[in-house]
Amino acid sequence: MKNILLLLVIAASISCVQTVEMAPSTDEAVNAVLDDWHVAAADADFDRYFNHFASDSSIFMGTDATERWTVAEFRPWAKPYFDRGKAWDFTAVERHLYFSDDGSIAWFDEVLDTPNLGPARGTGVLVSKEGEWKIAHYNLSIPIPNAIADTVIKQVERALEDRSSTK
Repeated sequence: MKNILLLLVIAASISCVQTVEMAPSTDEAVNAVLDDWHVAAADADFDRYFNHFASDSSIFMGTDATERWTVAEFRPWAKPYFDRGKAWDFTAVERHLYFSDDGSIAWFDEVLDTPNLGPARGTGVLVSKEGEWKIAHYNLSIPIPNAIADTVIKQVERALEDRSSTK
């Protein structure tokens, strides 16, 4: 009887430890993190915005081909935008979430309404870290309709040529 009681206590303890370390793998929890992250940018709340990242080695990819930063690199680049009182304003109008089998990783893609970029798309990965969801990777893009892709490709190629000729 003592052995059964001891096993139950150990099993309950292990269960509690896993619950404390894992963030809930719910759509609501991940949506809340992503929504607050976007609002933090609109509110120019620098600390709140960057506290949503998993670490300084998390990745943020912007719309320009040169915009691939670790958070440690992204923070000083973004600081002047936050200092002016409003960084950027992205509102998710559609979001799809996917979770790993063990609930410790979440993948997402979202359609964004943005005043400065127009329709945009964000994709990324969140990880459960000490009971919270944190952004490990984010990629911001501007979806190009196939009907105008040829024109946009030519413009991109010209811009890249211009960029490389000025170096």
